[in-house]
Amino acid sequence: MGQAALKSASTGAEVIALPASGAEVVTLPHATGKPLHERLAPLAKSVLVNLVPPLITVALILLFWQIAASGPQSSLPPPTKIWAEAKDLITEPFFWAGSQDIGLGWRILVSLQRVAIGFGLAAIVGILLGALVGQSVWAMRGLDPVFQVLRTVPPLAWLPLSLAAFRDSQPSAIFVIFITAIWPVIINTAVGIRNIPQDYRNVAQVLRLNQVEFFFKVMVPSAAPYIFTGLRIGVGLSWLAIVAAEMLTGGVGIGFFIWDAWNSSRLSDIIVALVYIGVVGFVLDRVVAFVGTIVTRGTVVN
Repeated sequence: MGQAALKSASTGAEVIALPASGAEVVTLPHATGKPLHERLAPLAKSVLVNLVPPLITVALILLFWQIAASGPQSSLPPPTKIWAEAKDLITEPFFWAGSQDIGLGWRILVSLQRVAIGFGLAAIVGILLGALVGQSVWAMRGLDPVFQVLRTVPPLAWLPLSLAAFRDSQPSAIFVIFITAIWPVIINTAVGIRNIPQDYRNVAQVLRLNQVEFFFKVMVPSAAPYIFTGLRIGVGLSWLAIVAAEMLTGGVGIGFFIWDAWNSSRLSDIIVALVYIGVVGFVLDRVVAFVGTIVTRGTVVN
């Protein structure tokens, strides 16, 4: 067979040496990436699908508005008149010409600062109270009826009490935000805690987790989808509450701007401010939803 047989001197075993064969080099084809237009095509399609329908809808609304408000009996300005009268508010949102003569961008930032403080406090306290109500039967029986009653109180009904307690518009507005946003956080957190599977609790007992470890390692991750649902509702209510509260407390926020524009009969400025409010509210909701998607790994529905 053309094989060379050798015998080992120490063991007596035969060693068969195979004849050397020439190794063949296989040339693999070069990896060719997709052309640029093929890689950009899905992105362009996604942009068109998500942007074109809203743009068409907005265009149709503006066209209908322009036609309906152009008549002599109309009391609302058409879009062309709004652009002519409030162009500076749209194109220069961050101008500064005095303590009250400032752009809507600065007013939005002032309102957002109050919302951040009030909503942040509501998120922390709401999650803790919700975990207590969801985990303890006695706490649920004692606190849940009280929460259900207080959550039905309109936000502005708390404003006189907060002004009497704090004697300042800034903490009063923050308290109104806090008391408005905390209820959906508490309720949704409590529901999420109650729905934790019993297997998770059994594993925590086997691992002998203390209450703090059980809270951060089991309760919060398991109830995260419910918690972020409550946070999304809470941030929307916070934005609604601050605009209403600023109308009564004054200052430089977006709510006071709308009230001042109404007193000055500047309807175009009011409509522009409403657009700003709607866009910022949408962005806040998307931000909380995005964070929730990351934390819960996609279990929160946007």
